Amino acid sequence: MASKQSGRDIIPKIENIHNVKTLCENMNNYDLVLLAYENEEEHTLKEELKRIKNTKDKLRIAIIIGPEGGIEQEEVTTLEKAGAKVISLGKRILRTETVALVMTSIIMYELEQ
Repeated sequence: MASKQSGRDIIPKIENIHNVKTLCENMNNYDLVLLAYENEEEHTLKEELKRIKNTKDKLRIAIIIGPEGGIEQEEVTTLEKAGAKVISLGKRILRTETVALVMTSIIMYELEQ
């Protein structure tokens, strides 16, 4: 009902916690997999969204968020090799429960989805 009231035909799906192996096995189900990583210094969310914008109407985008205290470098490397785009959200480190809302909002704004 809330999605209808807000004019949305796509409802974001929030899934339970997955291990790195499961994430890697499921990456082919998405057009873009974004991994927010506090130590990334080069690639940004904005760059990745700009790159994929206008490629097709309905994009399937997955967001990977690590636990409080950060994700291990070894896990980042594994996810990146499997196809995740490692991105920075800027200088601020956000709380785990905040990152999903922030990233979803930015994606909706930038891609008008």
